[in-house]
Amino acid sequence: MADVNKNAITDVKKLSKGKALILGLQHAFTMFGATVLVPILTGLDISVALFMAGVCTLIFHVITKFKVPVFLGSSFAFIAPILSVAAIGGADGLAYARGGLVVAGLFYCVVALLIYKFGIEKVVSFFPAIVTGPIIMVIGLTLAPTAVNMAAENWFLAIVSFLVVLIVNIYSKGFLQIIPVITGLIIGYIVAIITGNVDFTPIMEASWVGLPNFELPKFSLEAILIVAPVAIATVVEHIGDVIAISATVEKDFMEDPGLHLTMIGDGIGTSLSAMFGGPANTTYSENTGVLALTGVHDPLVMRLAAVFAIILGGVPKLAALISTIPSAVIGGISIILFGMIASIGARTLVENQVDFTKSRNLIIAATILVLGLGGEAVPGGMALAAIIGIVMNKILPE
Repeated sequence: MADVNKNAITDVKKLSKGKALILGLQHAFTMFGATVLVPILTGLDISVALFMAGVCTLIFHVITKFKVPVFLGSSFAFIAPILSVAAIGGADGLAYARGGLVVAGLFYCVVALLIYKFGIEKVVSFFPAIVTGPIIMVIGLTLAPTAVNMAAENWFLAIVSFLVVLIVNIYSKGFLQIIPVITGLIIGYIVAIITGNVDFTPIMEASWVGLPNFELPKFSLEAILIVAPVAIATVVEHIGDVIAISATVEKDFMEDPGLHLTMIGDGIGTSLSAMFGGPANTTYSENTGVLALTGVHDPLVMRLAAVFAIILGGVPKLAALISTIPSAVIGGISIILFGMIASIGARTLVENQVDFTKSRNLIIAATILVLGLGGEAVPGGMALAAIIGIVMNKILPE
């Protein structure tokens, strides 16, 4: 780490403007694939997602005193509840799902205030690995039918995309290894074009410049109970990301500007994005990887990337191009992607050495998994699973 930081770029103003813009563009492209994939999967507007990711990143930097090299992109954790609410909410399903996201963002702000008042340790004690691990697993496993159904529309395209992501992630080197999703999308799309599975009509009809299709959210208690509890897991994810970024650039952002400010920035970003029609935002691990790979640690680069995202959000032709990607291509990628979300939940349990020889841990995990995956038969679903998991962890003896 010392050797990396010795040659780190901490002030891009010392570089030429052209080089600084290229560095910003690199981070923009790094976040692009995952940021647009969430609206592709959920039906949210792609242009709005890009535009709000840029705007909310800039707001995050203002809140965190311009000190933290973070980009806020679309959060994968909320895909399952968004799809669930969209399915039961009819024509207004996505609007109600965004209402749940607004509340989820406010939950971040509540946690931030608790951290500021009581300290990090006391608040985090409510979200140990035995609770967050199974919740993350539920998020991924709930999405499994969605991935398979999309892939089933054209198994050939799905398998091609699946294999590309697999090969790139396992066998490639350097920067290519951290962008397997983008690579899978591009190659899968090219194969889809060659095999005549792409309709270019939306691209021809779209204009080059235009405002994103902003939409206000709607609120219902049912949607909030389905969507908002996912914030329990993403709050812990945020803490992990801030720790990882701090370790990468060798600055303690937990203390300066403070975890409470980064949490507020993330929460306001999520609520604001959802208020205008976008997905939930999160501190992007992809850009943390680029920080480590390139040694470019100046937060200004992230703000440049945010400006590029805003510009991309104002290009309807780009959104139309992305919308022509066949569902089967996305489905093939999602088989790995959604499975990895569940695997990350399992990894959380392993890395934190959760002892499953203890009956209490087995019972907590079992309860969260069954209630979280119980479907419509379980009122509250993930919300109920998360709340009961937290309570059980506190009241059951060690």
